[in-house]
Amino acid sequence: QVQLVESGGGLVQAGGSLRLSCAASGRTFSTYTRGWFRQAPGKEREFVAAISWIGADIYYAESVKGRFTISRDNAKNTVYLQMNSLKPEDTAVYYCAAGVSPFRIGRSLADFGSWGQGTQVTVSS
Repeated sequence: QVQLVESGGGLVQAGGSLRLSCAASGRTFSTYTRGWFRQAPGKEREFVAAISWIGADIYYAESVKGRFTISRDNAKNTVYLQMNSLKPEDTAVYYCAAGVSPFRIGRSLADFGSWGQGTQVTVSS
């Protein structure tokens, strides 16, 4: 059974930092794109960042570019999201995801087939 488990969320003041982790089990995702999405109350789930299977291609939403960094450790089957200079508008549930098929790269929900349960990130002003 495939499982993606996020950790590292919490409450932080504006300008602070958090590092999210997402460990996968049940399947090796070393050849899959890994990504992060977020969903704020009353809003649709939106793309945050994605990294291709060897890290050669990395994409960010415009709203987080320059502040967030996605990385991966294939030996640990884990993807990370370093979030710096956090803003109140970054408050959301953050979900990690794995690509729907090997080597496929994308930034839409349809490009990802496995999802974590989400971790809450709250940024106070």
